[in-house]
Parts: sequence; C-alpha cells; structure tokens
Amino acid sequence: MKFGNGKFKRNERGSMVIEFALLTPVFFYMIFGIIEVFAFMLSEGILESAVRQAARSGLTGYNPSGVSREDYIRAEVQKKVFFINPANLNFKTQIYSSFSNINQPEPFTDKNKDGYYDVGELYTDINANGQWDPDMGVAGSGGAGDIVVYKLTYTWKFMTPFIGQLLSKTGTMDIVANAVVKNEPF
Repeated sequence: MKFGNGKFKRNERGSMVIEFALLTPVFFYMIFGIIEVFAFMLSEGILESAVRQAARSGLTGYNPSGVSREDYIRAEVQKKVFFINPANLNFKTQIYSSFSNINQPEPFTDKNKDGYYDVGELYTDINANGQWDPDMGVAGSGGAGDIVVYKLTYTWKFMTPFIGQLLSKTGTMDIVANAVVKNEPF
C-alpha cells in the first residue's frame, strides 16, 4: 500500500524553506558573535590608546588655565573612549616613589610569621590614609619625577549569551589597560 501514490517521496517543494528556517538563526547568531568579538577587540585597542594619551598628557605636567591637571587628563581619556559606556569605565591613577614600589604592599611587622598582614600588626602608612593597604600607591597624577601608573578598566557585558559563556562564566569581562611613566621635571 502506497501512501499518496508516492508523491511525498518525490515532492521536494518547500524543503528549501524548512532548511532556511532551521539554519538562518544559527547563521545570524554566529554573525552577531563575530561582530561582538570584533567590538570587544576594538574596545581593547581604544582603551590602550586612551591610557597612552592619559600618560602622555600627565607626564609633561601641562595644565591648561582654568582646569585642574587631573580634570585635563580625564578629559583626554573621554575624548578617546567615544563609543564606550562611561558608566562601566573606571579610570585610576596611582603615584609611587620608585618603580620597585609598584603593586607592593605597605611594609608591616609580621608578628605571627604567616606572611600576611593581620589587624593589629604594626605597619608603615606610606600613602597616609590611616590604614594598611596591599598597594602603597597614592591616588593622583603626581609631581615632577614621580612614577605614575595609569589604569583604565572597562567591564564588557556580552550581548551574545553563547560568546559570554564561552569567554566568561558571568557573561562579563574586564578589559584593562595600563601605562606606567615617570613624570618629566616640570
């Protein structure tokens, strides 16, 4: 007994529509993922450029009239990060007396010899903020001859869930750009 005289076997009309309907979402998802990875990489480049511009602007000590030096440096960063959401951008500068002090904790007396600072242990408050810090840097753009670390951090939220889960369990990733300079004598 043949069902429909074998017409279903030979009739292929509509198969292209079904294939298109099945493959189109996958194709567009891949295209959006590629575009998002490109935008992520472009943002990395923009942040690198912005942090270099901030370091260049800060190391000379240039201060246009009517604007503080810190505001001038931040304005230079804002010019470079034109398509990045400023709410997710964190710009930080820290001053050090020497290159060897970068990312070093404030010195402390380790009474219990565990290698970690514990509350109550004596320490030298290098940055004068009244507490022990795991980094002895002082916030600011520094003076002549100071070592300054410029750091831009941008939290990227992936729009394509698959790419977000592939690259990060949380669906977000921090893009970090740093520049370290010694200020000129100004």
